Amino acid sequence: MPRPIQATIHTQALAHNLNQARRHAPDARVWAVVKANAYGHGIERAFAGLRGADGFALLDLWHTVHCEQQIDMLAAHKTNVPQRVFLKMNSGMNRLGFRPEQYRSAWTRLNALPQVDEISHMTHFSDADGPAGVARQMAVFDAATLDLPGERTVSNSAAVLRHAGVPTASDWVRPGIAVYGSAPDFPEHSAQHWGLQPTMTLEAKIIAVQNLQAGDTVGYGSSFRAEAPLRVGVVACGYADGYPRICPTGTPVLVDGVRSRTLGRVSMDMLSVDLSALPGAGQGSSVTLWGSAANGAVLPIDEVAAMAGTLAYELMCALAARVPVVVSE
Repeated sequence: MPRPIQATIHTQALAHNLNQARRHAPDARVWAVVKANAYGHGIERAFAGLRGADGFALLDLWHTVHCEQQIDMLAAHKTNVPQRVFLKMNSGMNRLGFRPEQYRSAWTRLNALPQVDEISHMTHFSDADGPAGVARQMAVFDAATLDLPGERTVSNSAAVLRHAGVPTASDWVRPGIAVYGSAPDFPEHSAQHWGLQPTMTLEAKIIAVQNLQAGDTVGYGSSFRAEAPLRVGVVACGYADGYPRICPTGTPVLVDGVRSRTLGRVSMDMLSVDLSALPGAGQGSSVTLWGSAANGAVLPIDEVAAMAGTLAYELMCALAARVPVVVSE
């Protein structure tokens, strides 16, 4: 028999979140970032919800140039159609890009190549989601690109939502995680605060119920011990499905749309949830691991990720191939 577990991709929520990003950057065009297979949602599944974007940001359609070796490659490659190039500046992230003092020289080399048509300018913020903000990097970027022609793109999700003045300096903005319903600055702000909706729901069913007495334990390592009689539901979801093994007792879940918690260690194919305050729940009850329940209740993926000591990005991208996925409006 198939395991009773399913992920749902919500296309209307994707469209809604994209519109939220556009509302925060009304003077810019919006790229929906679809790298990592649309953050684990599947590009083919997410497309219907993101088709209102002005473009898609991923790898190797228009070129991003971040080092001299790439300019050498372009110089050696003759093309019939000149290439659109985005020249990336390392304004402080220290990941990819030309340092500010090297940037104009790189632009001059590219501009001299017949293989290159339009050159646009870009950088990436390291601290848009925190108190350091974007002002320092933005000042570096503005100084280095002063008077250079070409469009500019600087704003990720956090910059779009938190720094309203920055998107007006961008011809393009690049919202990623916000489009997929996660707050880029959680826990300071929630997805609800930014008006974002869950775009992925992971749901499974209770396949067994255990009645525990005080002193009984749950799962490997007996890491949870009951202090009083309680009912435990065994759920058909585990770390082989992409649910974080590291999630401790107390990680929130929704059982038939009502908030509860996990108990004990997460196993490969199963985890346990507390039914002690849910007398109507039992075998066959629906358990929302993150996302939207049938009754409209929402369990933000950010909360589950925080319990695992990680980010919603990782949970979305880690959804296992063995989990059936359906698309819903």
